[in-house]
Amino acid sequence: MDLTKRLADRVAIVTGGASGIGLATARRFAAEGARVVIADVDPASGERAAAEVDGLFRPVDVADEASVNQLFDSVAGDLGRLDIAFNNAGISPADDDSIETTELPAWDRVQDVNLKSVYLCSRAALRHMVPAGHGSIINTASFVALLGSATSQISYTASKGGVLALTRELGVQFARQGIRVNALCPGPVNTPLLRELFAKDPERAQRRLIHVPMGRFAEPEEMAAAVAFLASDDASFITATAFVVDGGITNAYVTPL
Repeated sequence: MDLTKRLADRVAIVTGGASGIGLATARRFAAEGARVVIADVDPASGERAAAEVDGLFRPVDVADEASVNQLFDSVAGDLGRLDIAFNNAGISPADDDSIETTELPAWDRVQDVNLKSVYLCSRAALRHMVPAGHGSIINTASFVALLGSATSQISYTASKGGVLALTRELGVQFARQGIRVNALCPGPVNTPLLRELFAKDPERAQRRLIHVPMGRFAEPEEMAAAVAFLASDDASFITATAFVVDGGITNAYVTPL
């Protein structure tokens, strides 16, 4: 199989596409032949990412309905189709912590960016995919949607649980209309966001790393490979799933020595 043609001629939108898992996936999509649209709140890094993958950049505030609608409608109008939506944008700010210390503004901000955005982006994508009778939507959830953590980020965890539930429902609802909807559930990933978080608290990082059977955090490229699979026809019978790519963490009782 020539993987450079697996996504040939397909149009893909990647939110949060200027860094981390989003950028790695944009690179993978482009390598497999897709026309990639980088959607991000940061114009400078977004433009750089788009140039790197020979794609397009579109500014977006994923928590704003008008901005999201403009993104999806303009891409479908300009490029004539929309095949893949990777709804990946998310935040994990320092003031989202234990429920005892996380205040309502932090809770609301995380819910807006991590969960409301998936609702808005999925709805906007479906407006174009339903008439076309095909499409793949991949929403970034997390392994924390599947298990509990004593090093809590309470709003982040709740938002990812919501993403997972929303994904299941859409996957079931639109299955007979040719549209697949799946959730990527990454384990801890070696991204700038995680490195910044853990650099401030090495003990907290070690408390997490020790539970990963593989003994390391994932690389963004490993997530990108999973997303490209879900976007492709190789995953043609996969929908409404939590696609777990976590180094074994959600199924581990004790880890190897």
